[in-house]
Amino acid sequence: MKADMLTSVLNELNGTSADIEASGVISTDGLMMASVLPAGMDEDRVGAMSAAMLSLGDRTAQELNRGHLEQVLIKGRHGYVLMTYAGEEAVLTVLAKPNAKLGLIFLDVKRAAESIAEML
Repeated sequence: MKADMLTSVLNELNGTSADIEASGVISTDGLMMASVLPAGMDEDRVGAMSAAMLSLGDRTAQELNRGHLEQVLIKGRHGYVLMTYAGEEAVLTVLAKPNAKLGLIFLDVKRAAESIAEML
């Protein structure tokens, strides 16, 4: 039931912008809780990498006195990966196109992360 509610939030998030290609909710230990990913994308791999990157970002922010980590953004030739906490125990990961309007996506992701945090 909770997975269905999380998937509903992800579907809504993906529908807010044509620039969002995929999204997933991952536990902080790397287990996929819900996802809307393209066919052929390995959920386990996405989960493990998202949790590892957010953990590393968290540690980096602390060690370099940057305060509480808000998000990790990775830019590649074929687009963006955005990760943010969704409560204490989950990570929201979003894949976006290379020409994405990041300001709008940041806002939509923040709202989705807040909804997810309330559910968990």
